[in-house]
Amino acid sequence: MATILTPQADTPTAPPPPSTGPRRRFRWEAPLGIGLGLLACVIGLILLAWAILFVTKGRFLKARFESIASSSSQRQVKVAGDFQLYLDPINVKFVADGITVSNPDWASKPNFFSADHIDTRISTIRAIFGTYHARWLNLAGASVDAEWDKTRTHNTWTFGDPNKTGKPFQMPTIERASITGTTVRYRDPKMQIATDQRIGNVDSTGMHIDDAIRFAGGGSYRGNAFTNSGALLSPNTTVAMGRTQIELHADTGPTHLDLNGTMPALTSIAGAQADLAVRGPNARLLADLGHIVIPDTRAYHLHSHLTEVDGEYRFTHLAGAFGDSDLAGSLTISLPDNRPKLDADLTSKKLDILDVGPFIGYNPTVLATKGATAAATTQTAKGDHPRILPDAPLRADAMKTFDAHVVYKVDTIRAPHVPISNVSLTLDLDHNLLKLSPLTMDIVGTGHLAADIGLDARNPAVFTTYDIRLSPTPLGKLMAGFGLKDAGTTGTIKARINMSGTGDSVRKSLATSNGRIAIVLPAGTFWTSYAQLAEFDVGVFLQRLLQKQLKQPIKINCGLIAFTVKDGVAAADPVLIDTDKNLMAIKGGFNFADESMNLQFRADGKKFSAFSGQSPVGIGGYFSAPAIHIVSPQLVERVGAAVALGVVATPVASILAFVDPGDAKSAACGPVLAAKPASAQISTKGKQIKLLGTKPANDEQGAKPKKKFLGLF
Repeated sequence: MATILTPQADTPTAPPPPSTGPRRRFRWEAPLGIGLGLLACVIGLILLAWAILFVTKGRFLKARFESIASSSSQRQVKVAGDFQLYLDPINVKFVADGITVSNPDWASKPNFFSADHIDTRISTIRAIFGTYHARWLNLAGASVDAEWDKTRTHNTWTFGDPNKTGKPFQMPTIERASITGTTVRYRDPKMQIATDQRIGNVDSTGMHIDDAIRFAGGGSYRGNAFTNSGALLSPNTTVAMGRTQIELHADTGPTHLDLNGTMPALTSIAGAQADLAVRGPNARLLADLGHIVIPDTRAYHLHSHLTEVDGEYRFTHLAGAFGDSDLAGSLTISLPDNRPKLDADLTSKKLDILDVGPFIGYNPTVLATKGATAAATTQTAKGDHPRILPDAPLRADAMKTFDAHVVYKVDTIRAPHVPISNVSLTLDLDHNLLKLSPLTMDIVGTGHLAADIGLDARNPAVFTTYDIRLSPTPLGKLMAGFGLKDAGTTGTIKARINMSGTGDSVRKSLATSNGRIAIVLPAGTFWTSYAQLAEFDVGVFLQRLLQKQLKQPIKINCGLIAFTVKDGVAAADPVLIDTDKNLMAIKGGFNFADESMNLQFRADGKKFSAFSGQSPVGIGGYFSAPAIHIVSPQLVERVGAAVALGVVATPVASILAFVDPGDAKSAACGPVLAAKPASAQISTKGKQIKLLGTKPANDEQGAKPKKKFLGLF
C-alpha cells in the first residue's frame, strides 16, 4: 500500500535572545546634551564672573571702563579714586570717586561732569532696552556744565559724534536719591543766558521725595545780572519727567519777579502755565530784558497769567498800575520768522497826566518827585535857561530787533485843566517804521482830537511826521481851567498841526521841522474877567471897571492863530483876531531849537477911545520863562508927548496923546476861517490890513473864494 505524504504546517520560530551589545543613540540626543553642557558652562561662567565681580567689586575693570566709556561718548572719562562696577545682585552697582567727563573742545569749561562721589544702582533689564532707570543715586560734590555753542547747534550733553546736532536734555528716572553739594552751570550764547545754580540737598525714601528741591544762584540775561532762588515743589513727578511745579524769585537790578507755575517737564516749557508778578521803578527796565522797547514809566507793579502755546508766550488777565495810573489787558510775545513780535490789547480806566510825560521823553523820576513843572524845566540846555521840550533820544537801534501791534484805550486822563476822555491809540512797529495811527480822544466832552504820527527810523536820520487835528471845541469848557467863564461863552476853537522834521527826539524833530500850525476861532462870545485886558484899551477897560461891566462878554467875529514853520523857526502867518471893538495881531515868531520867543502883540481900536495904550506889547524870553514887555518904545513916545502937551498947554491936553481915533477896519472872516496865510488876509473892504503889514495879492481876493491852505480847513 502506497504511503500518502501530507504537507506539514510551519512551526513558529522562537525570537532570538536580546542582544547584550551597546545600544544605538537617536540623532537629537547628542546636540541636546552638548547644548545643556554649554548652557551649564555659560551659567557657570556667569556665576563665576558674578562671583568674581561681587568679591572684587569690579575694581579691576576701571581702566577698561574708562576706555569703553571714552570711546562710545567721544569724551575723556576718568576715575581718579575708588571704582566699583558689578551686579548686586541683578541691578548694576556703580561707584566712582573723583569721576570726570570732559567737554567738547569748543566748550568754555574742561569738564561736562565731575563728582567727588557717585553711588548708583541701575536697572539692568531696562538698560538692555535703552532706558536708564536708577533705583538709587547717591551724589556728592557734583558739578554739571551744560552749554550750547555759539550757533546753538551743539551742546555738551549730547554724546557720541561731535558733529551730531544737539538734542534736548533727558533726565533719567531716579527712584531714590541723596544729593548734596551739587552745582549746575548753564550757558547759551545765542540766547545770552548764563547762570550758575546751587542745588539744595535732596533726600528720598522709597519712590517719594519728601521735601521740595531748593535751588539758588545767579547769572546774567542779555547782559543784565540777576540773582534768583526757588524750588521744585513737585520733585516726585519731576524726576519721573512728569509735570513740574516750580516756584521762582528773581531780582535784576531794581526789578523783582515772582513766578509760581507748572511745566510739562523740567526741561520743557511747551504748555507751561504760571502766575507771574513783577514790580520795579521803571517798566522799561523789565522790557529791556526781552529786547522790547517801551517808554520809561514811573514805579509799577503788574501781575498776569502766563501760558506757553505753540511757541507764543501769552500774558493774560494782566492787571496792575504804573505811577498813579491803572493798567489791564493782555499781551503776547511770539517769534514769527524768528523775529520777536509784541501784540498787546491794553486799557486804563484812569491815566494820570504825569504818567504821560515819560512817553514823550520826560524823566519819570523827576516827574514823581518834583512834578510836571520841574520835569519840564530841567531838560538839558547848552545855554543858561531851562527848556521845556523833551530831549530823550528815540532808541532806534533797539527798535530794529522786534515788531509790535498795540491797541491802548483810556477812559479818562486825569489832568488839572483840560478834561480828556475816550482815548484810543493804535501803535504799529514794522521793521523800524513806527506809526501812531489813529490816536483819538475827546476833549471836554464834545471836542474831538485826532492825530497820525509817524517815525521812520529805517535810516540813521529819524524822520517824524505830525498831523494833529482838533474839531470845533467849546472854548469855554476848554479854557475853564484857565479862568475863562463857561457860562455865556459861545466861542469855539478848531486847529490843525501839520509838520515834519528830522531827529531822534521830540526837540530835535521840532527844531528841524517844516509845516504849519493853525488855530481858528469862529464867531462867538467870551465871558472873562480878563478879556478887556486882552484888548489893551485902557479907556475901555477903565470905563467897564467903573460901570461894573468888566464881566460882560466880548464878541469875537473871527480869529486865526497861525504860524508857518521852516527849519524849526515859526513865523506868525498870521495871528489875527477880530472883535467887535478891536482888531488884534501878532508879528514875530518863536524858535523850537532854543525855545526863544520874539513876538509883538498889537491891538487897533475900531471906535474912538481915550486913554488908549494900544502900542505894541512885546512877548519875549523862552517857553519856560516868557517875558511880557508892556512898556514899549511907542508907548514911551506917547507918554513923552503927553508930558509935553501938559507943560505947554493944559493937563487936559495931555489926554490927546492917548486918544485912539478908532479907525481899524474889520477883517474879512473868510480868509481867517480858512486859515489863509498873512498875504491872503484882507479887510471887509478888500484892503490890506495895516496891523499885518502885508498887501493883498490882488484886488479880488476878498471877493473870490480861496482854496484851503494845505487842505487844513
